[in-house]
Amino acid sequence: MMQVRIYTDGAARGNPDGPGGYGTVLEYIDSKGMLHTKELSQGYRRTTNNRMELMAVIAGLEALNRPCMVDLYSDSKYVVDAFNQHWIDGWIKKGWKRGKNEPVKNIDLWKRLLKAKEPHQVTFHWVKGHDGHLQNERCDTLATSAADGQELLEDQGIIL
Repeated sequence: MMQVRIYTDGAARGNPDGPGGYGTVLEYIDSKGMLHTKELSQGYRRTTNNRMELMAVIAGLEALNRPCMVDLYSDSKYVVDAFNQHWIDGWIKKGWKRGKNEPVKNIDLWKRLLKAKEPHQVTFHWVKGHDGHLQNERCDTLATSAADGQELLEDQGIIL
């Protein structure tokens, strides 16, 4: 199973009309030992930062055309905790409610993310940008620059 790193960032900067877009960078080594990166980004939209982060994660997982072992780096504790602390299982068992029957936000995206995640072995890592840790800095640099792009970068497919 191929090893892939995905760096994500939901960006809320740079847009005078409100929160912005997302950036996703995939990094993998091919069968010849060559390192490849693929950038996916979405131009600015009016939506919440958590929603942008979910979109960033989904874009990365949906771009993989075969099952992979994935290390996914996100600066969103909301996204990472949902999986690492099994909130998702709880939400599904409670009919997508949390707390005292409070509806889970972004249900459509969470369901899409679960489907995108299914074929892969995904480990979610929370990264705190600008803390000096190599992977955190790499995530912050790569994904943030992708998210700051003003236009949609066309996905030309990823050959793994």
